[in-house]
Amino acid sequence: MNINNKDVIQSYIMTTAKYDFSADEKRILLRLVETWQYLLEGKELKGKIDRDLFGGYILEFPISYFVPDNQTNYKRIKDALRSLNDKKFEYEDSNLWEIIRIIERPQIRKREKVIFELNEKIVECFLNFTKGYRKFELETALSFSSVYAVRFYELMSGQTTPLTFTFTKLKEMFQLTDKYPRTPDFIKRVIEPAKRELDEKSPFSFEYRYKEPDMKDGKKFYKIMFYPIAIPRNRDEHVERKDLLSQKVNLSAFLDKVDREYLAKLGFSDRQIKNNYDLILSAKKELDLVYELSLLIGKVRGKKNPQGYVISTLKGKLKDKKIK
Repeated sequence: MNINNKDVIQSYIMTTAKYDFSADEKRILLRLVETWQYLLEGKELKGKIDRDLFGGYILEFPISYFVPDNQTNYKRIKDALRSLNDKKFEYEDSNLWEIIRIIERPQIRKREKVIFELNEKIVECFLNFTKGYRKFELETALSFSSVYAVRFYELMSGQTTPLTFTFTKLKEMFQLTDKYPRTPDFIKRVIEPAKRELDEKSPFSFEYRYKEPDMKDGKKFYKIMFYPIAIPRNRDEHVERKDLLSQKVNLSAFLDKVDREYLAKLGFSDRQIKNNYDLILSAKKELDLVYELSLLIGKVRGKKNPQGYVISTLKGKLKDKKIK
């Protein structure tokens, strides 16, 4: 069990977008998914986010955030940043086709910090949940050695009905259009290795079978159907308990109307309150919660992450009280 593990939510736009990244590049993107979730939940960020004059985002993180298992091989992170700077993100649905550069101006400073810029369009893709979303364990996603295992993990997590793709569509999604012209090779090199990793590590995997091909303009379009399989033994018990608790928490049972009104004024949604249940409950028991929240209403104006500021302040107040 990894006590730092957690469920993260990724937009379905990102889940089904067309891209081909290495495992190290995908690790950076997964950390960005985590960062935007922290921002949405009002939690303190692991790094720093600023806006530039043109609406873009400047992100700064400790380099350890992207390097697996406390490794010091900076060449891998440099290669991943260089490659992401060269790559573009292609998104297409029934109404829109768009290409966006993944990151811009990557830097590593004093072997301690990673800094890069994001176009506001790609941030919108991270935060746009209108097409749906996928929820999955972050540490599980980071543990896969195959980037295709990560893609299938994202696709199958929480899925309850079969997913059907043409081989052409699936290869486009993985940016493998020019590879594996023979379907058996695609299955052998991409699908089967991904399935083996999911069976071993993931709480969700799949079985698959061919479907009868569709005919269009005299051409056959071969399809493959993926059947979601749940593997409860691979689910992180700590994350599952936390998830069940957040679903069961009745806000009115531990917060009165005035508490909830002040939290709402500070921009907290019900979900953000539930995600910070332990901290808010401790603050209510140990501090004068309404008084502390009332002091913060004026202070959060202009803050880039007001909920994160509130959470950080309450943590500090509780820590000070323990010292006294």
